[in-house]
Amino acid sequence: MRKILSFLLAGSLILMVGSVSFASDTQTVNGWISDSKCGVKGANANAEDCTKKCIAKGASPVVVTDKDQKVLTVDNPDALKDHYGHHVAVTGHVDGDKIHVDSVKML
Repeated sequence: MRKILSFLLAGSLILMVGSVSFASDTQTVNGWISDSKCGVKGANANAEDCTKKCIAKGASPVVVTDKDQKVLTVDNPDALKDHYGHHVAVTGHVDGDKIHVDSVKML
């Protein structure tokens, strides 16, 4: 019985450590929702209509960060569909120059 209990405890600790490290990959970046055609040029309050037109013509939505004007491609672009051209805080998993969006908040 002790062996089983010890095994379950060890398994629980491994899962807990794994879930904590997974959660730490989540980041929040502030920036503009632009399009892949205009990129940084579309990261301002006057570009909303242009961003919407370019995305309607096939460009992909991107996040342009406020901090360093880095353009992040979006793994799940449908998460941004209500925010084209907006200044937002995007929370998600950043991997190099890509982001998987978990949530979006208007700034």
